[in-house]
Amino acid sequence: MFITQYIKEVFTGVKSLLIGMRRTGYYFTHHKEIITQQYPNEIPVMAERFKGEVIMLHDQNNEHACTGCTACELACPNATIKIVTKFDITPEGKKKKAIDKFVYHLELCTLCNLCIEACPTGAIKMGQNFEHSVFNRAELTKVLNKPGSKVRDDVE
Repeated sequence: MFITQYIKEVFTGVKSLLIGMRRTGYYFTHHKEIITQQYPNEIPVMAERFKGEVIMLHDQNNEHACTGCTACELACPNATIKIVTKFDITPEGKKKKAIDKFVYHLELCTLCNLCIEACPTGAIKMGQNFEHSVFNRAELTKVLNKPGSKVRDDVE
């Protein structure tokens, strides 16, 4: 009984191997469709749903929609995002909370998309960049708001 089970498993394994070799042989002889991309020379087009890193959207006037509410910071499971806020004085003389720095630690990010879902204004989204190789780990810490940027007037 043990011997027959063993022989049956050997034949099943050989059958599976031959099926895989037949598929490989077919692709070897019918090479009309090229699947492999030569990466450094051919930059791949990533799918729209690809998540590479968190980016902050800015318009042509260097304005963004981030109000500094810290919802994304609270939603992040491993403290990838740190928002530093300040208080600006409006022309009416009121204090208004504003974003000073939006610090994003890419090396800690699991690309879970929870921060994007938590953002009430849609100020951040997932970008398409996938080339993150650096020699210094500190280069993976990014400030997402551009220098001199401010909140758009239509965002509350």
